[in-house]
Amino acid sequence: MTASSTASRETLGFQAEVKQLLHLMIHSLYSNREIFLRELISNASDACDKLRFEALHNAGLLEGGGDFQIRVSFDAAARTITVADNGVGMSRDEVVAHLGTIAKSGTREFFSALTGDQQKDAHLIGQFGVGFYSSFIVADKVTVLTRRAGEKADQGVRWESDGGGEFSIEMVERPERGTEITLHLREGEDDLLSGWKLRQIIRKYSDHIVQPIVMKKEEWKEDKQVLTDEDETVNQASALWARPKSEVSEEQYKEFYKHVGHDFDEPLAWTHSRVEGKAEYTQLLYIPARAPFDLWDRDKRHGIKLYVRRVFIMDDAEQLMPIYLRFVRGVVDSADLPLNVSREILQESKDIEAIRKGCTAKVLGLLDDLAGTRPEDYAKFWGEFGRVLKEGVGEDYANKEKIAKLLRFATTQADSAEQTVGLADYLARMKEGQDKIYYVTAETFNAAKNSPHLEIFRKKGIEVLLLTDRVDEWVVSHLTEFEGKELVSVAKGGLDLGKLEDEAEKKEQEAAAGEFKELTEKIAKSLGERVKEVRVTHRLTDSPACLVSDEHDMSGNLARILKAAGQQAPDMKPILEVNPKHPVLLRLKYEDKKFDDWAAVLFDQALLAEGGQLDDPATFVRRVNDLMLAMSLSGQ
Repeated sequence: MTASSTASRETLGFQAEVKQLLHLMIHSLYSNREIFLRELISNASDACDKLRFEALHNAGLLEGGGDFQIRVSFDAAARTITVADNGVGMSRDEVVAHLGTIAKSGTREFFSALTGDQQKDAHLIGQFGVGFYSSFIVADKVTVLTRRAGEKADQGVRWESDGGGEFSIEMVERPERGTEITLHLREGEDDLLSGWKLRQIIRKYSDHIVQPIVMKKEEWKEDKQVLTDEDETVNQASALWARPKSEVSEEQYKEFYKHVGHDFDEPLAWTHSRVEGKAEYTQLLYIPARAPFDLWDRDKRHGIKLYVRRVFIMDDAEQLMPIYLRFVRGVVDSADLPLNVSREILQESKDIEAIRKGCTAKVLGLLDDLAGTRPEDYAKFWGEFGRVLKEGVGEDYANKEKIAKLLRFATTQADSAEQTVGLADYLARMKEGQDKIYYVTAETFNAAKNSPHLEIFRKKGIEVLLLTDRVDEWVVSHLTEFEGKELVSVAKGGLDLGKLEDEAEKKEQEAAAGEFKELTEKIAKSLGERVKEVRVTHRLTDSPACLVSDEHDMSGNLARILKAAGQQAPDMKPILEVNPKHPVLLRLKYEDKKFDDWAAVLFDQALLAEGGQLDDPATFVRRVNDLMLAMSLSGQ
């Protein structure tokens, strides 16, 4: 080591989250310790893919050697395992960024979700992605030697850590480009110092890797295995997606998903097909079993890798899948695109448009099949990704009907927060004479379930969808009908139950409206600017009053969502509907002295019942107290 490189040696501290992750991993993932090799080989493969793509624009980066490979070796005497690649390598700044910190969205959510239960945490760590840090499951010291392609030999970097709180980093001479990771094994891990064992792990987890994974051949000499100087390719080293489906086992599909999806768990479902026609391409697309921690980051690039004739082009090609399907992972390999394709070219390419359309149709078809043939698995999918899929109703007009079929909701039939009812299920259960699909929106399930707007529907046994996800307001603003049946809010406009109410009921409502006309006008005058109108209702059976929005106005729930998001909601006044059969209304009919207080409390109660917030809670409390006191005194 030169004096200058010695002088450049630094000891730095890990980011706090890295320390926590290392500790968790060593304790939670040990039962599946073999994954360290899968993760390191997967990273090495990505590094080769990245250099191949960068070299399309700058051939000098290959430094005269364009044959990529990953080498795995071991030294039984030194008790080390080494994984080396001739991929893109890393500069000093990249080493610090990638090996000293976790720079990914969802980090805070991940750590807040940890439970302390090793089995549960192992799944969470797998979802988050372990990558390089999995080395410390089996090693008590890790040394990394790397040099970025295209840099001078003296720009090599040596990184070392024992997995504690610190790592050292220094500049070194390194003639070869790429990265070499040496694991100094912990006590008790000597079974990994075997060519047979390492080959077994590689074939189990990394057989699908496109680059050849090479090891030194071994042969028997004097009753023991001896390493030779001859290289041997351990994996198949062919693009799994390019093989016929009949030649790929279920296990191979699952292991390839773990590589391409950087996931610890098995996928929920997948589809593999070759498309020929205007655009010729192969697609292998997966539905994960669990949502990633950055699912709600709509700017996060999607998980589809783009290849052109088996040459890697880019990770996360967002043009291949609409945003509402951002959870899909997999590979698309085009036969038509140019090798020097850029993200800008992708945005304008007709071929990409055709591929995106085909991939979207394939995923929606896969989900439809999952819902029909494996409803329990579809319920799992919906629990993880349902709210994201709902975004598609407004974003993908061409597939709106297909997406609508896949939607699931909670309803008044089960009175459970579980979203299990499809719109087709609702239609099959509709009452005779019912020609509309009814729904109510609210901020929480309990607010929706106990909404006063549902009273007449419960009385008549009419099922109502209970919509409590924030995205639901977006859904119903774009999905106005399903299979010819209009979607109608139970809290908007005048309620017309059509054939679900008889003539006698209609006449009774007309009579009540006439009888209470004077009272409703008096309440409207008392409330003034707070209401657009006061009218008699037939929605209510138990509550004295409720607030409804005019037919073309924004719902109160949507106005609250916009306000909470810091956006300006239009200033729209609600309609107060009153129940003429309720004792409060009957009392109010003859009330004079405290009429304004009763009218204000009636309005405020209706606002609270629909999930709204009072502008002046203290005045409301004072009014209620005064009215209770007045009633108790008059009763003495």
